[in-house]
Amino acid sequence: MPRIKEKKLLRKPDVFYYKIDAPLISSKAQPGQFVMVRVHEHGERIPLSLADINPDEGTISLVVMAVGKTTTEMSLLREGDEISDLCGPLGRPTPIRNYGKVILVGGGFGVAPLYPIGKKMKEFGNEITTIMGARSRDLLIYREEMMSISNRLVITTDDGSEGLKGRVTDALKILFDTEVPDLVMAVGPAIMMKYVSEITRPRGIKTIVSLNPIMVDGTGMCGGCRVLVDGRTHFACVDGPDFDGHRVDWDTLIRRQAMYKEEERLSFEEWKKRHPHVMVEG
Repeated sequence: MPRIKEKKLLRKPDVFYYKIDAPLISSKAQPGQFVMVRVHEHGERIPLSLADINPDEGTISLVVMAVGKTTTEMSLLREGDEISDLCGPLGRPTPIRNYGKVILVGGGFGVAPLYPIGKKMKEFGNEITTIMGARSRDLLIYREEMMSISNRLVITTDDGSEGLKGRVTDALKILFDTEVPDLVMAVGPAIMMKYVSEITRPRGIKTIVSLNPIMVDGTGMCGGCRVLVDGRTHFACVDGPDFDGHRVDWDTLIRRQAMYKEEERLSFEEWKKRHPHVMVEG
């Protein structure tokens, strides 16, 4: 079974980096794709974006935030532990070519999957500007990684503790005062990607977003990850996860993401009752 080769805490107390031995997946995976993970044989399946791909050493990297039952269970795994199931690569790769000037916009820990995308974009000769944001300085991750593949790195924090005080959308508007990119790609919370798309739409700037709807099997069978694009139903797992941000029905997506919040909360509460002494490994 896939084994955790490296684990480290990226952000206290709940964001973790995993490097996993997965030679078959790493040999086929492309930036923008994801994997389905089942931590143990009685666990649920969750989709996780690829934060790096290294076919030479046969590994993939994942960044996980412990926010619910399954992600908390994963946070308790240690280096050397095995993962019950790892399925992938899934989804369609991000369309990468020489666009010219590219702006990558990452919100929160959504910046991690932008790293392999940006690295490949750079290989194709694109000029990369990265905007990455978080609520405060201590919540920023992947700063060095994004700096290594960016011609320019712009940091925003809600509280002004580092970089521009404000949101990533504020920084995007400022950049648009002096330049018009050939492509904007955004990864992060749905509401952030929605506002990025609304800013680029009137300017006619091509905008790619990576959607993160509810997902069960990841292979197009369950229909749980359906999204409306141009008024038509698409499955994010097989038709995406990348879509044209100007064509996504954002309000429907955001409503669907909240459909099972209460069930998720109850499941996590029941798990914590059965494991009263378990603490996240942060």
